[in-house]
Amino acid sequence: MFFDPTYILILPALLISIYAQMKVSSTFKKYSQVRSNNGLTGSQVARMLLDNAGLYNIPVELVPGSLSDHYDPKNKVLRLSQDVYYSNSVASIGVAAHEVGHAIQHQRSYIPLIVRNSIVPVVNLGSGLSWILFLLGIVLGIQPLVTFGIILFSGVVIFQLITLPVEFNASSRALKILSSRGILYNDEIKGARKVLDAAAMTYVAATLMAVSQLIRLIILSDRND
Repeated sequence: MFFDPTYILILPALLISIYAQMKVSSTFKKYSQVRSNNGLTGSQVARMLLDNAGLYNIPVELVPGSLSDHYDPKNKVLRLSQDVYYSNSVASIGVAAHEVGHAIQHQRSYIPLIVRNSIVPVVNLGSGLSWILFLLGIVLGIQPLVTFGIILFSGVVIFQLITLPVEFNASSRALKILSSRGILYNDEIKGARKVLDAAAMTYVAATLMAVSQLIRLIILSDRND
């Protein structure tokens, strides 16, 4: 099983994932060297956009790591990495605005975000448990365990699929706000879009990987019958 030819099913998704990670890193690095004309840092832009949306109660905090930026809907906190928080680059402003886009989604009860947030606990449990149950079912020859493992992993696939519109919508909101409020102009907007498009590619790659894994599990399950 561990050298099963079905591994070839996940090879394209794996290659796309590697490319996506390289692309987002190189694109962010490129536009991190392009300073915005307004001179505002990522944290300043985030604070400005949050206040403009009436989200005065959401703090902007510094978080360790590279490209670890995120909006925490549970604690209602927007966290930015050092490269984004302190930098006035086009890349940093684009990323900061994207995270504000998530905060605005939360404020306006954007349905895909609500659904995604509601299934996070189940997905976190199922992502690890699904493989354990599947492998136990295969080894012990207990088909119900195999089936239940596949069902749990299907939740991971659903989560990834729902994540796509959430991320694309946040980027769309970010670019519209940055343009309409004159925070970035012309080539600056194009640069920010390239950064956010590269980041979006990583979510597409993750979705393809999850779907490929699910198909592989189903094939192995049928073979085990």
